[in-house]
Amino acid sequence: MNATLLTRSIILACVLGHTTGYAQQITYKTVEPIFLNKCAPCHRPGDAAPFSLMSYEDVSKRTSFIKEVITNGYMPPWRADVHYSDFANDRRLTEQEKQTLLQWIDRQAPKGDYDEKVKGALLKTTGYSRPPDLTLKIDTAFIVKGDNSERFILFKVPFELSETHTIEAIEFFTNNKKIVHHINYGFYEVADPAVDIHGGRAVINTTEEESPQKDPYEAVKRKMVYYSGWIPGASPESYPRDLGWVLPRRGVVLLTAHYSAIAREESSVVGVNLFFRKDPVKRQVRIISLGSGGIAERDISPPLFIPAGKVSTFHLKVKTQEEQSLLYVWPHMHFLGKEAYVYAVTPSGDTIHLVHIPRWDPRWQELYKFRRLVRIPKGSVVNMDYTYDNTTENPLNPNNPPRGVFSLGDMTSTNEMMTLLLIYVPYQEEDEKMEIR
Repeated sequence: MNATLLTRSIILACVLGHTTGYAQQITYKTVEPIFLNKCAPCHRPGDAAPFSLMSYEDVSKRTSFIKEVITNGYMPPWRADVHYSDFANDRRLTEQEKQTLLQWIDRQAPKGDYDEKVKGALLKTTGYSRPPDLTLKIDTAFIVKGDNSERFILFKVPFELSETHTIEAIEFFTNNKKIVHHINYGFYEVADPAVDIHGGRAVINTTEEESPQKDPYEAVKRKMVYYSGWIPGASPESYPRDLGWVLPRRGVVLLTAHYSAIAREESSVVGVNLFFRKDPVKRQVRIISLGSGGIAERDISPPLFIPAGKVSTFHLKVKTQEEQSLLYVWPHMHFLGKEAYVYAVTPSGDTIHLVHIPRWDPRWQELYKFRRLVRIPKGSVVNMDYTYDNTTENPLNPNNPPRGVFSLGDMTSTNEMMTLLLIYVPYQEEDEKMEIR
């Protein structure tokens, strides 16, 4: 064999993994961290995915399917345009991770000397990097009827702690994500001991009950501390050092759960996992909602009526009232959503790319977390350009034949929303250099 052919043979052998180096030694112990970090946050018992990928047995019986979906890029799901903005919680496989998995599968997925008994810390019980310090959840499971009807349920979870706690991360907790369309949760401080946080209604079924004349939670909602939520596909919400919010010693969590229409009765327990930080918060994290159900709802142009049989685009422009440093951006639509552009135009005319979702999919949404804080100067205009497909070409269209859809903040999934949540802190000099991964 001449020198050229020999060189080509060596290169080909390396690509195919037939050298005596690292590729030959790939076993389940090698690939397990990839599955647990990139797949198991959804593919675990009780979560949104249809099957678990948390053990060798789980993975080894689905290797053909796994090879197909990672080869075509369908999994892990990531809908944001990576050429428009770069995000810290990008769950796509790196090229090295992808090739490692494919080589392992092509070698018949060897288990090697892996021992399930020593899985240890790799087996995460949450999507965050460690177990939660506190879980606040409802005491009694709620039974969701299997009658193919959506439901909106309010839950109150009181808490009394020995001290306040600095929050570095928050995560939705549930025993059954598959039936939750989305959920919002608000934290309220109730310092006055005369206000009973344990009494009154713990559950209010707003779908099947008449609306009360008076808000039953009015007494405990007078001081909101923080507000956020979860949508399918979203990862835990976390903050860099010195940023966060403070959980009061005494108060309530009010959870608004939107349950999907299901055909079989299911049990649901919902709540939040909280992760504490020892250091005090120096800068309070804030959240603001734009569009449907939020600020400037009536300024959507044209008004949010989506005619049947058409692809329509709507716009919203909102001027910022303070200088902000963005941590997260959270766009939201329902089944008619097709594409979303979000960007800011500064007073000097510069354009700041925030997020572009070229192929919207309500089954895979995200709180998109920037790699560095993004400065939005005061007086900048945040632009939302959202496109909806209300035609028969949209396979997720809930109406057949399509019908006109009009919505101003109605969260029912067969209607529509045009929403953007921004999670931020007031700007300080050199924020742009702060990494928040």
